[in-house]
Amino acid sequence: MARFTLPRDLYHGKGSLESLKNLKGKKAIVCVGGGSMKRFGFLDRAVDYLKEAGMEVKIFDGIEPDPSVETVMRGAEVMLEFQPDWIVAMGGGSPIDAAKAMWIKYEYPDCTFEDMCKVFGIPSLRKKAQFCAIPSTSGTATEVTAFSIITDYSKGIKYPIADFEITPDVAIVDPDLAETMPQKLVAHTGMDALTHSIEAFVSTANCDYTDALAIHSIELIQDNLIKSYNGDMAKRDTMHNAQCLAGMAFSNALLGIVHSMAHKTGAAFADKGAHIIHGAANAMYLPKVIKFNSKDETAKKRYGIIADYMKLGGKTDDEKVDLLIKYICSMNDALNIPQCIKNYGADSYPTDNGFVSEEVFLERLPEIAKNAIGDACTGSNPRQPSQEEMEKLLKCCYYDTEVDF
Repeated sequence: MARFTLPRDLYHGKGSLESLKNLKGKKAIVCVGGGSMKRFGFLDRAVDYLKEAGMEVKIFDGIEPDPSVETVMRGAEVMLEFQPDWIVAMGGGSPIDAAKAMWIKYEYPDCTFEDMCKVFGIPSLRKKAQFCAIPSTSGTATEVTAFSIITDYSKGIKYPIADFEITPDVAIVDPDLAETMPQKLVAHTGMDALTHSIEAFVSTANCDYTDALAIHSIELIQDNLIKSYNGDMAKRDTMHNAQCLAGMAFSNALLGIVHSMAHKTGAAFADKGAHIIHGAANAMYLPKVIKFNSKDETAKKRYGIIADYMKLGGKTDDEKVDLLIKYICSMNDALNIPQCIKNYGADSYPTDNGFVSEEVFLERLPEIAKNAIGDACTGSNPRQPSQEEMEKLLKCCYYDTEVDF
Protein backbone atom coordinates (compact mmCIF):
# COMPACT_ATOMS: atom_id res chain seq x y z
CA MET A 1 0.00 0.00 0.00
CA ALA A 2 1.21 3.50 -0.88
CA ARG A 3 0.04 6.94 0.19
CA PHE A 4 -0.53 10.14 -1.80
CA THR A 5 -0.93 13.30 0.29
CA LEU A 6 -1.39 16.93 -0.75
CA PRO A 7 -2.78 20.07 0.94
CA ARG A 8 -6.55 20.00 1.30
CA ASP A 9 -6.88 23.31 -0.57
CA LEU A 10 -4.58 24.83 -3.15
CA TYR A 11 -5.38 28.34 -4.39
CA HIS A 12 -3.51 29.39 -7.50
CA GLY A 13 -3.36 32.14 -10.08
CA LYS A 14 -2.72 35.87 -9.87
CA GLY A 15 -4.39 37.49 -6.89
CA SER A 16 -4.93 34.22 -5.02
CA LEU A 17 -3.29 35.70 -1.91
CA GLU A 18 -6.72 37.15 -1.21
CA SER A 19 -7.96 33.68 -0.28
CA LEU A 20 -6.41 34.29 3.16
CA LYS A 21 -9.55 36.18 4.14
CA ASN A 22 -11.48 32.90 3.91
CA LEU A 23 -9.50 31.19 6.69
CA LYS A 24 -11.48 30.50 9.87
CA GLY A 25 -9.76 31.11 13.19
CA LYS A 26 -9.01 33.51 16.05
CA LYS A 27 -5.25 34.04 15.91
CA ALA A 28 -2.69 33.77 13.12
CA ILE A 29 1.08 34.05 13.28
CA VAL A 30 2.76 35.05 10.02
CA CYS A 31 6.32 33.72 9.56
CA VAL A 32 8.47 35.57 7.02
CA GLY A 33 12.10 35.97 6.05
CA GLY A 34 14.48 38.81 5.39
CA GLY A 35 12.26 41.56 4.04
CA SER A 36 11.25 41.05 0.40
CA MET A 37 7.65 40.30 1.39
CA LYS A 38 7.63 43.59 3.31
CA ARG A 39 9.30 45.61 0.55
CA PHE A 40 6.86 44.49 -2.12
CA GLY A 41 3.81 44.93 0.10
CA PHE A 42 2.76 41.30 0.27
CA LEU A 43 3.17 41.02 4.04
CA ASP A 44 0.87 43.98 4.67
CA ARG A 45 -1.69 42.56 2.28
CA ALA A 46 -1.55 39.16 3.97
CA VAL A 47 -2.00 40.71 7.41
CA ASP A 48 -4.94 42.80 6.17
CA TYR A 49 -6.64 39.74 4.67
CA LEU A 50 -6.20 37.78 7.91
CA LYS A 51 -7.63 40.66 9.93
CA GLU A 52 -10.52 40.79 7.47
CA ALA A 53 -11.06 37.12 8.35
CA GLY A 54 -11.48 38.26 11.96
CA MET A 55 -8.12 37.12 13.31
CA GLU A 56 -5.61 38.70 15.64
CA VAL A 57 -2.26 38.66 13.84
CA LYS A 58 1.34 38.43 15.06
CA ILE A 59 4.42 38.59 12.81
CA PHE A 60 7.56 36.50 13.32
CA ASP A 61 10.11 37.87 10.86
CA GLY A 62 13.80 37.69 10.13
CA ILE A 63 13.96 33.97 9.35
CA GLU A 64 17.35 33.53 7.70
CA PRO A 65 18.22 31.58 4.53
CA ASP A 66 19.06 28.00 5.48
CA PRO A 67 17.20 28.37 8.80
CA SER A 68 18.88 27.16 11.95
CA VAL A 69 17.74 24.93 14.78
CA GLU A 70 17.99 27.99 17.05
CA THR A 71 15.58 29.99 14.87
CA VAL A 72 13.11 27.11 14.97
CA MET A 73 13.22 26.95 18.75
CA ARG A 74 12.88 30.72 19.08
CA GLY A 75 9.86 30.79 16.78
CA ALA A 76 8.22 27.93 18.65
CA GLU A 77 8.57 29.88 21.90
CA VAL A 78 6.75 32.83 20.32
CA MET A 79 3.99 30.50 19.15
CA LEU A 80 3.66 28.95 22.59
CA GLU A 81 3.16 32.42 24.06
CA PHE A 82 0.77 33.69 21.35
CA GLN A 83 -1.21 30.42 20.88
CA PRO A 84 -2.19 30.79 17.18
CA ASP A 85 -4.69 28.48 15.54
CA TRP A 86 -3.25 29.31 12.09
CA ILE A 87 0.43 29.36 11.16
CA VAL A 88 0.88 31.29 7.91
CA ALA A 89 4.35 31.03 6.37
CA MET A 90 5.22 33.16 3.36
CA GLY A 91 8.34 33.75 1.31
CA GLY A 92 11.00 31.37 0.01
CA GLY A 93 11.55 27.82 1.13
CA SER A 94 13.44 28.90 4.25
CA PRO A 95 10.64 30.64 6.20
CA ILE A 96 8.14 27.97 5.23
CA ASP A 97 10.50 25.14 6.22
CA ALA A 98 11.33 26.88 9.49
CA ALA A 99 7.65 27.42 10.29
CA LYS A 100 6.93 23.73 9.68
CA ALA A 101 9.52 22.77 12.28
CA MET A 102 8.23 25.46 14.65
CA TRP A 103 4.76 23.96 14.24
CA ILE A 104 5.98 20.58 15.52
CA LYS A 105 7.64 22.16 18.56
CA TYR A 106 4.58 24.33 19.22
CA GLU A 107 2.27 21.33 19.30
CA TYR A 108 4.75 19.14 21.18
CA PRO A 109 6.94 21.40 23.38
CA ASP A 110 8.96 18.46 24.70
CA CYS A 111 9.91 17.34 21.18
CA THR A 112 13.63 17.75 20.46
CA PHE A 113 15.18 18.52 17.10
CA GLU A 114 16.51 14.96 17.05
CA ASP A 115 12.93 13.72 17.51
CA MET A 116 11.81 15.82 14.55
CA CYS A 117 14.43 14.22 12.32
CA LYS A 118 13.07 10.67 12.78
CA VAL A 119 11.77 9.95 9.30
CA PHE A 120 7.97 9.72 9.27
CA GLY A 121 8.01 9.61 13.07
CA ILE A 122 6.18 12.82 13.98
CA PRO A 123 3.00 12.45 16.07
CA SER A 124 -0.34 13.85 14.84
CA LEU A 125 -0.41 17.62 14.42
CA ARG A 126 -3.37 20.04 14.12
CA LYS A 127 -4.31 19.77 17.77
CA LYS A 128 -3.44 23.46 18.18
CA ALA A 129 -3.03 24.94 14.69
CA GLN A 130 -3.43 24.50 10.97
CA PHE A 131 -0.79 25.54 8.46
CA CYS A 132 -0.96 27.76 5.36
CA ALA A 133 2.06 28.14 3.05
CA ILE A 134 2.55 30.91 0.49
CA PRO A 135 5.70 30.55 -1.66
CA SER A 136 7.46 33.51 -3.26
CA THR A 137 10.05 31.38 -5.08
CA SER A 138 9.58 28.76 -7.76
CA GLY A 139 11.61 25.78 -6.65
CA THR A 140 11.34 24.21 -3.21
CA ALA A 141 7.57 23.55 -3.46
CA THR A 142 7.57 23.22 0.30
CA GLU A 143 4.01 24.58 0.20
CA VAL A 144 2.81 21.14 -0.91
CA THR A 145 5.41 18.80 0.55
CA ALA A 146 5.96 16.63 3.59
CA PHE A 147 9.50 17.96 4.01
CA SER A 148 11.42 20.69 5.79
CA ILE A 149 15.17 21.39 5.68
CA ILE A 150 16.79 22.78 8.83
CA THR A 151 20.51 23.45 9.34
CA ASP A 152 22.46 22.46 12.43
CA TYR A 153 25.32 24.94 12.17
CA SER A 154 27.23 23.31 15.02
CA LYS A 155 27.63 20.26 12.77
CA GLY A 156 27.55 22.03 9.39
CA ILE A 157 24.78 19.70 8.23
CA LYS A 158 21.35 20.29 6.73
CA TYR A 159 18.76 17.84 8.06
CA PRO A 160 15.56 16.96 6.23
CA ILE A 161 12.45 16.57 8.38
CA ALA A 162 10.14 14.16 6.58
CA ASP A 163 6.57 13.36 7.57
CA PHE A 164 3.16 13.71 5.93
CA GLU A 165 2.01 15.46 9.12
CA ILE A 166 3.85 18.63 8.06
CA THR A 167 2.19 18.79 4.64
CA PRO A 168 0.41 22.17 4.77
CA ASP A 169 -3.38 22.32 5.01
CA VAL A 170 -3.61 25.24 2.57
CA ALA A 171 -1.22 26.31 -0.18
CA ILE A 172 -1.52 29.65 -1.97
CA VAL A 173 0.48 29.64 -5.22
CA ASP A 174 0.20 33.25 -6.36
CA PRO A 175 2.59 34.09 -9.24
CA ASP A 176 2.55 37.79 -8.29
CA LEU A 177 4.97 36.90 -5.48
CA ALA A 178 7.30 34.96 -7.76
CA GLU A 179 7.67 37.91 -10.14
CA THR A 180 9.78 39.63 -7.46
CA MET A 181 12.56 37.02 -7.58
CA PRO A 182 16.05 38.24 -8.57
CA GLN A 183 17.56 36.52 -11.59
CA LYS A 184 19.99 34.31 -9.67
CA LEU A 185 17.17 32.97 -7.53
CA VAL A 186 15.14 32.16 -10.66
CA ALA A 187 18.02 30.01 -11.88
CA HIS A 188 18.66 28.15 -8.63
CA THR A 189 15.04 27.50 -7.73
CA GLY A 190 14.25 26.42 -11.27
CA MET A 191 16.99 23.80 -11.29
CA ASP A 192 15.87 22.65 -7.85
CA ALA A 193 12.41 22.06 -9.34
CA LEU A 194 13.84 20.17 -12.30
CA THR A 195 15.84 17.96 -9.94
CA HIS A 196 12.69 17.29 -7.90
CA SER A 197 10.83 16.07 -10.98
CA ILE A 198 13.64 13.92 -12.37
CA GLU A 199 14.47 12.33 -9.01
CA ALA A 200 10.78 11.67 -8.32
CA PHE A 201 10.35 9.98 -11.70
CA VAL A 202 13.23 7.53 -11.16
CA SER A 203 12.69 7.08 -7.41
CA THR A 204 11.94 3.57 -6.21
CA ALA A 205 8.72 5.00 -4.71
CA ASN A 206 7.35 6.40 -7.98
CA CYS A 207 3.80 5.52 -9.02
CA ASP A 208 1.20 6.42 -11.64
CA TYR A 209 0.01 9.39 -9.58
CA THR A 210 3.48 10.91 -9.24
CA ASP A 211 4.73 10.08 -12.74
CA ALA A 212 2.16 12.29 -14.46
CA LEU A 213 3.01 15.26 -12.24
CA ALA A 214 6.76 14.78 -12.65
CA ILE A 215 6.70 14.48 -16.43
CA HIS A 216 4.43 17.48 -16.98
CA SER A 217 6.58 19.54 -14.63
CA ILE A 218 9.70 18.59 -16.60
CA GLU A 219 8.03 19.65 -19.84
CA LEU A 220 6.98 22.99 -18.37
CA ILE A 221 10.44 23.66 -16.92
CA GLN A 222 12.10 22.83 -20.23
CA ASP A 223 9.81 25.27 -22.03
CA ASN A 224 9.80 28.09 -19.50
CA LEU A 225 12.80 28.24 -17.13
CA ILE A 226 15.43 29.91 -19.30
CA LYS A 227 12.92 32.43 -20.67
CA SER A 228 11.79 33.15 -17.11
CA TYR A 229 15.44 33.68 -16.16
CA ASN A 230 15.76 36.15 -19.01
CA GLY A 231 12.82 38.22 -17.78
CA ASP A 232 9.67 36.83 -19.42
CA MET A 233 7.10 37.24 -16.64
CA ALA A 234 4.47 35.08 -18.31
CA LYS A 235 7.01 32.23 -18.31
CA ARG A 236 7.84 33.00 -14.69
CA ASP A 237 4.16 32.64 -13.80
CA THR A 238 4.12 29.22 -15.48
CA MET A 239 7.28 28.20 -13.62
CA HIS A 240 5.45 28.88 -10.35
CA ASN A 241 2.96 26.18 -11.34
CA ALA A 242 5.68 23.85 -12.67
CA GLN A 243 7.63 23.85 -9.41
CA CYS A 244 4.45 23.14 -7.46
CA LEU A 245 3.67 20.14 -9.67
CA ALA A 246 7.23 18.92 -9.08
CA GLY A 247 6.66 19.27 -5.35
CA MET A 248 3.47 17.24 -5.51
CA ALA A 249 5.44 14.51 -7.28
CA PHE A 250 8.45 14.32 -5.00
CA SER A 251 6.56 14.74 -1.75
CA ASN A 252 4.90 11.43 -2.53
CA ALA A 253 7.52 9.65 -4.68
CA LEU A 254 10.46 10.92 -2.59
CA LEU A 255 13.87 11.92 -3.93
CA GLY A 256 17.37 10.53 -4.38
CA ILE A 257 21.05 11.12 -3.80
CA VAL A 258 21.27 14.41 -5.69
CA HIS A 259 19.42 15.85 -2.73
CA SER A 260 21.34 13.76 -0.22
CA MET A 261 24.59 15.21 -1.54
CA ALA A 262 23.19 18.75 -1.72
CA HIS A 263 21.98 18.54 1.88
CA LYS A 264 25.34 17.38 3.17
CA THR A 265 27.57 19.71 1.15
CA GLY A 266 25.42 22.85 1.45
CA ALA A 267 26.74 24.04 4.81
CA ALA A 268 29.83 21.81 5.01
CA PHE A 269 32.17 24.63 3.99
CA ALA A 270 30.41 27.53 5.70
CA ASP A 271 33.59 28.31 7.65
CA LYS A 272 35.23 29.11 4.31
CA GLY A 273 32.87 31.98 3.71
CA ALA A 274 29.83 30.69 1.84
CA HIS A 275 27.22 27.98 1.41
CA ILE A 276 26.77 25.94 -1.72
CA ILE A 277 23.25 27.14 -2.51
CA HIS A 278 20.83 24.23 -2.62
CA GLY A 279 19.49 24.72 -6.14
CA ALA A 280 22.96 25.27 -7.56
CA ALA A 281 24.21 22.14 -5.80
CA ASN A 282 21.39 20.13 -7.36
CA ALA A 283 22.17 21.58 -10.77
CA MET A 284 25.84 20.60 -10.50
CA TYR A 285 25.26 17.12 -9.10
CA LEU A 286 22.27 16.04 -11.20
CA PRO A 287 24.21 15.13 -14.38
CA LYS A 288 26.70 13.04 -12.38
CA VAL A 289 23.99 11.20 -10.46
CA ILE A 290 22.03 10.46 -13.65
CA LYS A 291 25.12 8.76 -15.07
CA PHE A 292 25.68 6.86 -11.82
CA ASN A 293 22.06 5.73 -11.56
CA SER A 294 21.87 4.74 -15.22
CA LYS A 295 23.89 1.63 -14.39
CA ASP A 296 20.56 0.42 -12.96
CA GLU A 297 18.51 -0.82 -15.94
CA THR A 298 15.16 0.35 -14.60
CA ALA A 299 16.49 3.83 -13.89
CA LYS A 300 18.13 3.98 -17.32
CA LYS A 301 14.82 3.20 -19.02
CA ARG A 302 13.05 5.87 -17.00
CA TYR A 303 15.69 8.48 -17.86
CA GLY A 304 15.10 7.45 -21.47
CA ILE A 305 11.38 8.18 -21.05
CA ILE A 306 12.22 11.63 -19.71
CA ALA A 307 14.47 12.28 -22.72
CA ASP A 308 11.66 11.18 -25.04
CA TYR A 309 9.18 13.58 -23.46
CA MET A 310 11.78 16.34 -23.78
CA LYS A 311 12.26 15.35 -27.45
CA LEU A 312 16.03 15.12 -27.09
CA GLY A 313 16.50 12.31 -29.61
CA GLY A 314 18.61 9.18 -29.28
CA LYS A 315 17.88 5.62 -30.39
CA THR A 316 19.03 3.64 -27.37
CA ASP A 317 18.52 4.33 -23.68
CA ASP A 318 22.27 4.90 -23.29
CA GLU A 319 22.16 7.57 -25.98
CA LYS A 320 19.11 9.15 -24.38
CA VAL A 321 20.82 9.27 -20.98
CA ASP A 322 23.84 11.02 -22.47
CA LEU A 323 21.62 13.52 -24.32
CA LEU A 324 19.70 14.24 -21.12
CA ILE A 325 22.95 14.89 -19.26
CA LYS A 326 24.21 17.14 -22.05
CA TYR A 327 20.96 19.10 -22.04
CA ILE A 328 21.06 19.68 -18.28
CA CYS A 329 24.66 20.88 -18.50
CA SER A 330 23.63 23.31 -21.25
CA MET A 331 20.86 24.62 -18.99
CA ASN A 332 23.45 25.26 -16.26
CA ASP A 333 25.51 27.26 -18.75
CA ALA A 334 22.46 29.28 -19.83
CA LEU A 335 21.60 29.99 -16.19
CA ASN A 336 25.18 30.94 -15.20
CA ILE A 337 25.52 28.01 -12.79
CA PRO A 338 28.92 26.29 -12.43
CA GLN A 339 29.31 22.68 -13.54
CA CYS A 340 31.28 21.60 -10.47
CA ILE A 341 32.26 22.53 -6.92
CA LYS A 342 35.84 23.41 -7.93
CA ASN A 343 34.47 26.24 -10.07
CA TYR A 344 31.76 27.37 -7.62
CA GLY A 345 32.47 30.90 -6.44
CA ALA A 346 31.41 32.30 -3.08
CA ASP A 347 28.80 34.34 -5.00
CA SER A 348 27.55 31.08 -6.63
CA TYR A 349 28.79 32.10 -10.09
CA PRO A 350 31.34 30.15 -12.17
CA THR A 351 34.99 30.95 -11.50
CA ASP A 352 38.34 29.31 -12.15
CA ASN A 353 39.08 29.05 -8.42
CA GLY A 354 36.04 28.32 -6.27
CA PHE A 355 35.76 29.03 -2.56
CA VAL A 356 36.18 25.33 -1.64
CA SER A 357 39.83 24.40 -2.04
CA GLU A 358 40.86 20.91 -3.13
CA GLU A 359 42.66 20.36 0.17
CA VAL A 360 39.60 21.23 2.26
CA PHE A 361 37.27 19.21 0.07
CA LEU A 362 39.37 16.06 0.23
CA GLU A 363 39.86 16.42 3.96
CA ARG A 364 36.11 16.57 4.60
CA LEU A 365 35.08 14.14 1.86
CA PRO A 366 34.79 10.91 3.93
CA GLU A 367 32.51 12.50 6.51
CA ILE A 368 30.38 14.23 3.85
CA ALA A 369 29.98 10.95 1.98
CA LYS A 370 29.03 9.12 5.15
CA ASN A 371 26.42 11.77 6.01
CA ALA A 372 25.03 11.74 2.46
CA ILE A 373 24.54 7.97 2.58
CA GLY A 374 22.67 8.42 5.85
CA ASP A 375 20.44 11.18 4.47
CA ALA A 376 16.68 10.54 4.37
CA CYS A 377 16.65 10.90 0.56
CA THR A 378 19.13 8.10 -0.11
CA GLY A 379 16.77 5.22 0.60
CA SER A 380 14.58 5.87 -2.46
CA ASN A 381 17.47 6.33 -4.89
CA PRO A 382 17.42 3.64 -7.60
CA ARG A 383 21.06 2.67 -7.00
CA GLN A 384 22.42 2.47 -3.48
CA PRO A 385 26.00 3.77 -3.25
CA SER A 386 28.68 2.35 -0.98
CA GLN A 387 30.94 4.69 0.99
CA GLU A 388 33.61 4.28 -1.69
CA GLU A 389 31.16 4.98 -4.52
CA MET A 390 29.74 8.04 -2.78
CA GLU A 391 33.24 9.44 -2.30
CA LYS A 392 34.06 8.80 -5.96
CA LEU A 393 30.77 10.41 -7.03
CA LEU A 394 31.42 13.50 -4.92
CA LYS A 395 34.91 13.75 -6.43
CA CYS A 396 33.33 13.75 -9.89
CA CYS A 397 31.09 16.58 -8.69
CA TYR A 398 34.13 18.48 -7.44
CA TYR A 399 36.36 18.07 -10.47
CA ASP A 400 33.66 17.69 -13.19
CA THR A 401 35.05 14.33 -14.25
CA GLU A 402 33.28 11.44 -15.95
CA VAL A 403 31.27 8.95 -13.87
CA ASP A 404 32.43 5.55 -15.13
CA PHE A 405 31.56 3.27 -12.22
